[in-house]
Amino acid sequence: MTELETIARWVAQGARVLDLGCGDGRLLRRLWQTKQALGYGVEIADAHVLGCIRNDVNVLQMDLEDGLAAFADKSFDVVILSETLQAIHRQEYLLREMLRVGREAIVSFPNFGYWRARIQIAIAGHMPVSKELPYQWYDTPNVHHCTLVDFEALCGKLGFSILERVVLTEGATVSTLPNLLGALALYRVTSPASTNPLTVPPQAPHQHRQQDQRRQPQG
Repeated sequence: MTELETIARWVAQGARVLDLGCGDGRLLRRLWQTKQALGYGVEIADAHVLGCIRNDVNVLQMDLEDGLAAFADKSFDVVILSETLQAIHRQEYLLREMLRVGREAIVSFPNFGYWRARIQIAIAGHMPVSKELPYQWYDTPNVHHCTLVDFEALCGKLGFSILERVVLTEGATVSTLPNLLGALALYRVTSPASTNPLTVPPQAPHQHRQQDQRRQPQG
């Protein structure tokens, strides 16, 4: 099972989707093709915006660090943050914003507690480098690494409920010792304030061209 397949399984038919750090828009394109899910992507890098245009995806130029004030409360069924959490400075703020504008959030991130990462630090003595964490310490855009335990503690602090969790390593689902044996974690979360019926249509600012806020390459 891949990350894209997991996310697609969690998105309902015809859902309204906001993908934060959408890269070239391939996820939104897939959700439209398989689930008829109407979506917007948020990006910041010009090259990836061109990819969104080629994929016929609605893309908006916004900096995620500024929040999601352009979107009304409960504008979306699902807000996705795929392999971007570790590159965000104000993680609590953005997660709260995701569940302000959406009924559910899907968050994925590389697990810094993965055993290969631990060995690289403890034995090799250097910061981990892997498919999920491909950068050297001096050129990485990542600012806040976390483990499954860390993320679940943050959800508890914010009052979020974890609806589902999938942990993957090289496409295989990990159920035993996931914080040690899992390379990539995906969570589907909600909050009590996000369970009201969707009544407000998505409202988005003017569409723009932009750059990549998704700092990790897609596998």
